[in-house]
Amino acid sequence: MKLALLCLFAATTFFSYWLRSINLQHLKNHGATVPDGFSGAIDEAQLKKSSAYTGDSSRLGLWDSLFDNVILVVFLFGGGLALYDHFIAGLGKGFILSALLFFLLLSWGSTILGIPFDLYGTFRIEARYGFNTTTVRLWLSDFLKSQAIGTVLLVALLGVVFRLIEWSPHNWWLWVWAFMALFGLFMMFISPYLLEPLFNRFEPVTEEGLEDEIGALMAKAGLKAGRVMQMDASRRSKHSNAYFTGIGKVKRIVLFDTLISQMSHEEVCAILAHEIGHWKKGHIWKRLVWTQLMALAGSWLTYTTLTWPGLPGVLELPADLSLPARMVVFSFIASLLMFPVGPLSAWFSRRHEREADRYAVDLVGSGKPLASALIKLSAENLSNLHPHPWYAACYYSHPPVVERVRELG
Repeated sequence: MKLALLCLFAATTFFSYWLRSINLQHLKNHGATVPDGFSGAIDEAQLKKSSAYTGDSSRLGLWDSLFDNVILVVFLFGGGLALYDHFIAGLGKGFILSALLFFLLLSWGSTILGIPFDLYGTFRIEARYGFNTTTVRLWLSDFLKSQAIGTVLLVALLGVVFRLIEWSPHNWWLWVWAFMALFGLFMMFISPYLLEPLFNRFEPVTEEGLEDEIGALMAKAGLKAGRVMQMDASRRSKHSNAYFTGIGKVKRIVLFDTLISQMSHEEVCAILAHEIGHWKKGHIWKRLVWTQLMALAGSWLTYTTLTWPGLPGVLELPADLSLPARMVVFSFIASLLMFPVGPLSAWFSRRHEREADRYAVDLVGSGKPLASALIKLSAENLSNLHPHPWYAACYYSHPPVVERVRELG
C-alpha cells in the first residue's frame, strides 16, 4: 500500500507539472499574437513582457512545489512523521497540549521554509516587472502580524476541536463539523472589521463623482450604497483587483485604489456590477451550503478512517501513532483521492463568473464597459492571454479573459 500511495502521489504530481509545462509551451507558441479585441490596449512588446512574467512566476511556483514535495516525501515516506510524533509524545504534555504543539510546530516550520520563495517572488520577480511597492519593513510587519493572528486562531481552533474529541470520542465528528461551521461564519462577520484593517486602510470611495455613480448603480440593483470601500492596495503592489467580503449585513465590495486610478468611472461601475452579480445570483450562499455539506461528509469520513486500526500501516508506520499523526496520514490520502475534485470546483467557479458577467451586462446595459475593464486589467497585471485550454480547465477559477471579452461582445 505504501508503494501504491507513493506511485499515486508521483502520478498526480507529474500530471500537475505536465499541465504547467504545456501551458508555458502554449504561451511560447501563441504569446506573440494579439487577441481579437485587445489591439490598441496591448501591443507585441506588452505581450512579450506578459509572457516573461508568466514564465518567471510559473518557474518560481515550480521550484516551490518541488521543494515542498521533497519535504513531504521525506516526512511521510522516509520516517520523518514517526520520529516527529515520537518527539512530541516524549514531551509528555497531555492529549490537548501535545496536539497543539504537534500542529503549531508543523505550521511554523512550513512557514519558515516558504520564506525564501516569498521573498524572491516579492522583491525579485514582482519588482522586476514593476509591480512591487512593498518595503522590507512592511513585508516584515505583515509577516509578523499574519503569523501572530494565524497562531492565535490555530490554537483556538485546535483547542476546541481536540477538547470535543476528548469529550465525545464517538460523536466528535458531528460536533467538530458544527463548531467549524459556526466559526467560519463568525470569521466572515468579523474579518472585514477586525482582521482586514490590520493590514490595509479601508475608506469610502474618494474619486470625485464616482461615489454618486456607484450609489445610482447600487440603487438600481436594489442594494444600499454604503457597502463599497476603497483599499490602499498600492502600498504593497501595483496589481489591481476587486473582491467581495463578509456576509449578511457586513458584506461589502472592496475596490483596490490601483484599480480606481486605472479605470474610467464607467469601467469601475461595470466591475462593481459584476461583483454585485455574485450577491444577486446567490453564489455566496450556494458555495457556503455546498462547502458545509462537503465538510459534514468529510468530517464523518475522517472519524471513520482515524478509528481504523490499519491506518498507520498504509504507510508502514507504527501502530501506536498518535491521533494528530493519523490526521496527517489521512489528510495526505484524502488529498490524493480529492485531486479530481479540483477541476470540477474550478468549473463551477467559472460558471458563476459567467453568470456574474451576464448580470453586469443586464445591470449596466452593455457589455462594452466590462470588456474594456477586463482588457485594461489584463494589460496592467500582465495576465496570460493564451493559457492552454487544459490548464485553464483544471486551475482557472475565472474563464480565460479572452473568452470573457469575446462573450461580452
